[in-house]
Amino acid sequence: MKTAIRNTTAAMAAMLFGMAMAAPASADDKPTLAFVVNGASDFWKAAEAGVKKAQGELPDFNLELKYPSQASVAIQQRLMDDLVTAGVKGIMVSAVDPKTQTDGLNKIASETALFTTDSDAPKSKRVAYVGSSNVDAGKQAAEIAKKAMPDGGKCMGYVGLLGADNAKERIQGFKDGLEGTKISLVDVRGDDIDQTRAKANVQDTLVANPEINCMVGFYSYNTPRIYEALRDAGKLGQITVVGFDDDPITLGGVKEGTIAATVVQQPFEWAYQGMKLMAAYVKGDKSAVPADGLLIIPTKIIGKDDVDAYAAHLKAMAGN
Repeated sequence: MKTAIRNTTAAMAAMLFGMAMAAPASADDKPTLAFVVNGASDFWKAAEAGVKKAQGELPDFNLELKYPSQASVAIQQRLMDDLVTAGVKGIMVSAVDPKTQTDGLNKIASETALFTTDSDAPKSKRVAYVGSSNVDAGKQAAEIAKKAMPDGGKCMGYVGLLGADNAKERIQGFKDGLEGTKISLVDVRGDDIDQTRAKANVQDTLVANPEINCMVGFYSYNTPRIYEALRDAGKLGQITVVGFDDDPITLGGVKEGTIAATVVQQPFEWAYQGMKLMAAYVKGDKSAVPADGLLIIPTKIIGKDDVDAYAAHLKAMAGN
């Protein structure tokens, strides 16, 4: 009798499970869109705020921002694979290394709507790129260097991912902007988004390359690590520092004059505009996708006289 009861219960459970799997999704179910970054950094806090604002205007979607546990192609790919398995309808990603990720990105693009941001993957089957022109941003960094060093100088660059398109394009833009001047970019040191290593790279330069009188931080956290290394060595103000992005340490250095200026991007707008574009695309409206697949959000230079107004702007965007 007990065996018969168990068999009957199991059969009923199986039937109910099958009915649940076959049943249509409830009206409360919402499609999910994900914004996947390339590694842990305070830089992405502005993007979180952009996702939050977009969520308020897209009540029919669930919007998420995801951090890979490490800045690794394999780990980022696994995160996106898991999102696809969970049923996300669209992914916007800052690819760790677009050139080596093409096959993996194409796999994602075959299963869900794929957009890129920050570091484009133009050879992939992504729908569109939403972000900065990194070449133009590099040229703006060169303008800062030229203004700060009219008599010339030797620069060392620092970046997280040497292989990423955003890094290569910023570096190329910087070099292009220096053509015809007495300023040169001697080398660029990578750190794989390891901030301890980022600071150590600067410290190593101070010892091994005393001729360097200019340092360029190509990723958001590189400039703060430059600042800290120079501060610890008692060399703040002795070496020209060209910054990228708006870390509080960077903005503080610009305001006090120890950082010449910084080129700021708009990750808030990447996320806000990007998620809205992706939502429209998923719903079948492709009219807002640019013909060339590029939605460029301009970068700008923030100097000493601009810091207070820019900081107030950031505070307002964050809703504080």
